[in-house]
Amino acid sequence: MNETVFTLEATPIKFGPGAVDDAGWELERLGVRRVLLVRDPRVDPSRLLAALDGFDVVEFDRVRVEPTLESLQEAADFALSAEVDGFVSLGGGSTIDTAKVMDLIVSWPAPLLDYVNKPFGSARAPDGPLKPHLAIPTTCGTGSEATTVAVLDIPDKRVKTGISHRYLRPAQAIVDPDLAASLPPEVVASAGLDVVCHAAESFTARPFSTRERPASPADRPPYQGSNPVADVWSAKALEYGGKYLRAAVDGDVEARGMMMLAASMAGVGFGSAGVHIPHACAYPIAGLKHDYDAPGYQGRLIPHGISVIVTAPAAFTFTHASDPERHQRAAELLGGSELPDTLESLMRDLDVPSLRDLGYSPSDIPDLVDGAMAQQRLLATAPRDVGPADITEILHSCF
Repeated sequence: MNETVFTLEATPIKFGPGAVDDAGWELERLGVRRVLLVRDPRVDPSRLLAALDGFDVVEFDRVRVEPTLESLQEAADFALSAEVDGFVSLGGGSTIDTAKVMDLIVSWPAPLLDYVNKPFGSARAPDGPLKPHLAIPTTCGTGSEATTVAVLDIPDKRVKTGISHRYLRPAQAIVDPDLAASLPPEVVASAGLDVVCHAAESFTARPFSTRERPASPADRPPYQGSNPVADVWSAKALEYGGKYLRAAVDGDVEARGMMMLAASMAGVGFGSAGVHIPHACAYPIAGLKHDYDAPGYQGRLIPHGISVIVTAPAAFTFTHASDPERHQRAAELLGGSELPDTLESLMRDLDVPSLRDLGYSPSDIPDLVDGAMAQQRLLATAPRDVGPADITEILHSCF
């Protein structure tokens, strides 16, 4: 019997310039008095700390961009010793994801790999809700404040994977455009391209009603497939991406605020419907090599949004036949007519590096295919069945 039920859950989000000043009020509402502030070391916390006057604040600022299993374990060990009753994250997706994992381990202590998705971990579910987490993004991208996922790199496996469960979703988010005003344009570009891919992948995902109905509600996956409510959020995020991303990269503060809102909207959409081939390919692209000197970032890494977008035109060429009308509608929302061409135009305008620029050659394709095929949690929502030969063809077309 096919599925007849879909679920939509969303983080309560407070949006607008100056919204960060409400952080103390939100924590008090959530019953938090001793809070662990998890922050990007490059982000000035002074305005947030002023809003937290009167709270007992413990700070952790050793967040790694693109977290690894090791960096998350270090963060979790710190959190276990801090004895707090809630969390605030201030930064981009890496910071919010780090706070999610800290909260998980503090709330339900266990070896970190127990919670990591299969086949790299045991995909253990937490026994119950976590401590309150107030997420405050400072980038225009990941939408992590609205999702149930924390992404991590496992260097010895040369792959990215994640932890996914509904209890990882933050209790509250504050999205304040003032916090993104000073971001480097390259960071805005990468984060914004992630928004566009989140929205396009969820909008084109396999319909939820094509899945087999699970034996128990507990077995219903977080990524359920496209559905009428997720479509609304994903469509609006696509519209905002087409309208505001280029201006946001150029430094328009209002456009950056709109991209922050788009990130949250896309997070609600893909948090329900899921993502598919571009994100499945992105995990090994970001995880296999760490030699790229990314402008706007510290250290050698492949930013997540870049790792996703590089295969997106080829991936959507592959999926187009599953629902041409829906793919065309996604392109129209972005301001184009054909989805692959529309994405390629956006990539040119934002000077996105190629797969070869990132350090890859055709000889790396077998390893990339293996890494992508390991992401069955994501590929399950692809609108077409996809196998190793299909991923190989998609990657070949990117050179």
